[in-house]
Amino acid sequence: MSPRRRIRCAIYTRKSSDDGLDQDFNSLDAQYEACAAYIASQRHEGWTLLAERYDDGGLSGGTLERPALQRLTEEIDAGRIDMVVVYKIDQLTRSLADFSKLVERLKRANCSFVSVTQAFNTSSSMGRLTLNVLLSFAQFEREVTAERIRDKIAASKKKGLWMGGNLPLGYDRHPDPKARTLVVNEEETKTVRHLFILYDELGCLRKVEERATVAGLRSKRVVRADGSVKGDCPLSRGQIYYLLRNPVYLGKIRHKDKIWDGQHPAIIDQDIWDRVQEKMRQASQRSRADPTPDTRQRSNDPGAWLTGLLQDETGDRLTPTHTTRKGRRLRYYISNRLISAGKDISGWRLPGPALENAVIDVIVRHLQDAAITHRVLAQPEAGSAELVQASIADLVSRLRAQGCQVGDGILASGRIARGQIDLDLNRKTLASTLGISADHLHPDLTHITAPFDLRRRGVEVKVIAGDMAPQPDPHLRCMLIRAHGWARDLKAGVQLMEIARRESVPGAFIRTRAQLAFLSPKIQTAILDGTQPPELTLKRLVSVTHSLDWAEQERMFGF
Repeated sequence: MSPRRRIRCAIYTRKSSDDGLDQDFNSLDAQYEACAAYIASQRHEGWTLLAERYDDGGLSGGTLERPALQRLTEEIDAGRIDMVVVYKIDQLTRSLADFSKLVERLKRANCSFVSVTQAFNTSSSMGRLTLNVLLSFAQFEREVTAERIRDKIAASKKKGLWMGGNLPLGYDRHPDPKARTLVVNEEETKTVRHLFILYDELGCLRKVEERATVAGLRSKRVVRADGSVKGDCPLSRGQIYYLLRNPVYLGKIRHKDKIWDGQHPAIIDQDIWDRVQEKMRQASQRSRADPTPDTRQRSNDPGAWLTGLLQDETGDRLTPTHTTRKGRRLRYYISNRLISAGKDISGWRLPGPALENAVIDVIVRHLQDAAITHRVLAQPEAGSAELVQASIADLVSRLRAQGCQVGDGILASGRIARGQIDLDLNRKTLASTLGISADHLHPDLTHITAPFDLRRRGVEVKVIAGDMAPQPDPHLRCMLIRAHGWARDLKAGVQLMEIARRESVPGAFIRTRAQLAFLSPKIQTAILDGTQPPELTLKRLVSVTHSLDWAEQERMFGF
């Protein structure tokens, strides 16, 4: 009689909220004990509990982006788990689509799963049907719950209740947790009123920001539950803009595009509110074609020099903003409606330095092409060709060395859309810089149209403007070369685990990366040359199992 096969079991537990997780014995522990007892009852079938725990506390079942679940699936892919045990099916996932992905992934790894409170056999068609029905109801329950929460928030705000979120400067939460309203913070109220008075006097956000910094006005200080402090920093231009547009200071509550009377007291008079809103409206409609000397002072500041020069495809201005992460100040240009009206999927959020460099590169390539094709002058002359070439070369050098100062004077306006950027250059400034009469410039010289796209590579957002030069990914190229070496070793009979020990990495690392050697020649050539799509990263390549069909590979990875 052959010995019974050993079935290695892993327990997965999950809890949507983090309530009670700090207790000595919580919901995750209760789920784990029930699953462990079930595994013990199947010992006669060869079931053995693995020591590693996979607990996701405070995470929703509506997504697969959970740390413990990711570790579990990696172990399954590596062939170290034969059975996944859960307390209930919806602990694994509440999404029918995600459930199908998990079942396929488990099937490829010859791994099964079982629920200790629900008897299912996924090997039969009836069992799979029952599971799908159960998951459909779990997903339906999650979506209905989300709709009820949204409806409750909308109804509560219509009654003027404060439904949480970041506290506005000038207000605190009511000391009674059951009272959904705000109370006035007298000390912070002085800051809010001072900002409204400053804008009423100056009518310029930049000047208000400068005066607020000199006066020592700071953002709201919030002490988190862990004792760390958030805020209490000098106010940025974006924060001041949002504050001046927030109707909460009139005693109102905003919900999306509607405003309701709130149950909290106002701290700003209607008169000064109306004056400030009118001045901000006029400022937003101010013509940028012939800006005043005051607004042109921004050219002395290397940051945000594109302010007021670019619009998106809806005609909305791109407004500078910034955030601070780990001590680093990150600048962005965003569609103005994202500040004034909240979330909008059509709005743009572009990394500031990358966008500014892309605009300079587009202008430089346009001028160089115009010089090569003799499209600088409306009527090219042989005698002046050398002088024109030298003027263009000098301007290109200055643009590359002092992009913001030179580009700010030349660029008159611009418009970005999905797939295209249009730039208009200031004819008089350009002619003066080149030492040529404006009437003699070629009519096409002051207008530029170039490809434009925004793509994500890992956590990095990349602006792609114009005809981009090849940009090899050194890490991806290196891994492709190493993958060919591992593939040769495997063909020669070297065991995968032996290669892993030699490289001091897990076996799964070799398994997922060695498949790079079997990519189609077209993909491998693109990786080596640096012409692969920007979103084709090593992480994306190793996160999926590659098809053996080269055409299917190329379709999957955007070739």
